[in-house]
Amino acid sequence: MTADVHLPEAFIELRPSSASVALEGAPAEYAMPAERPSLEEARAWCHSLATSHYENFHVATFFLPKRVRPHFESLYAFCRVSDDLGDEVGSTTTALRLLEDWDRLLDECYDAPQLSQHPVFVALRPTIEACDLPRGLFHDLIRAFIQDQIKTIYDTWDEAVDYSRYSANPVGRLVLMICGYRDEDRAELSDRICTGLQLANFWQDCVRDSEIPRRYIPTEYLERFGVAEGQIEGRVFTPEFRAMMNALVDRTRAMLAEGVPLTGMVDPELQVTIDLFRRGGEAILDGIAAQDYDVLRGRPVVTRRTKLTLLLGAALRKLRAGTSRVPIA
Repeated sequence: MTADVHLPEAFIELRPSSASVALEGAPAEYAMPAERPSLEEARAWCHSLATSHYENFHVATFFLPKRVRPHFESLYAFCRVSDDLGDEVGSTTTALRLLEDWDRLLDECYDAPQLSQHPVFVALRPTIEACDLPRGLFHDLIRAFIQDQIKTIYDTWDEAVDYSRYSANPVGRLVLMICGYRDEDRAELSDRICTGLQLANFWQDCVRDSEIPRRYIPTEYLERFGVAEGQIEGRVFTPEFRAMMNALVDRTRAMLAEGVPLTGMVDPELQVTIDLFRRGGEAILDGIAAQDYDVLRGRPVVTRRTKLTLLLGAALRKLRAGTSRVPIA
């Protein structure tokens, strides 16, 4: 988290057990159940959440072996609920309290898992144990959603990249760990892909973010290209805005390309998933370019045809993967 972002003092207070954490004010589907679900019930809950939302994460992990899919669904559920507790409650105060509670429940999942009562953490605990996942990466994700409630304007490219260190990169690192890869070389390449994906989504969603309001497009880019404050909110597209967005897209595309070597350093089945993530980010950037960089007239979308092409290509690469394996470092 950037130096100018401070967590509320309540965030470090003594943390209660899940029995006293009601997640009051959360979306109804995320409420704390009256009784602890069985592992089977918790995994079914996570599976239902994952398959009811169209997300690149869920689609991409479909190409992984069935034995690891429950781990990915528990990870997805943690990410999805964390995000929604921050953005789907309509109040910064409520969001901060809910994220504080969620952070407490995460620590409980590590320190006293027998007390966990929310299906996310009941399902996540076996994943943590089987894959030896460090709690710090999960805390980083929660920190990103807290930062969203506190910091709403990004002044530099480096600040936006630093945000991605918490909001996106932990997911890629956890994916690698679930698949047995724990070295820093692979993790850093994953960071390039994940950060690129996060930035691509920022540029794609800049109008929607402005309505929250947040602005991830760095102030330094607005100033460099002569784009006035308020053009995003007012949807005022100019040649200067086009040039700025073009520069952001090009820099983000280069970042995604820096992660390409990772696909040759993992098992063939994981190669397919990583490649689909990266190509999905490139497709977002292509969609922006196809609109002549005018993200103000409407959110650029990845067309159905492009999605089908990506999925078909991934399916063919999975068939070609065969049984060859890349050694785990």
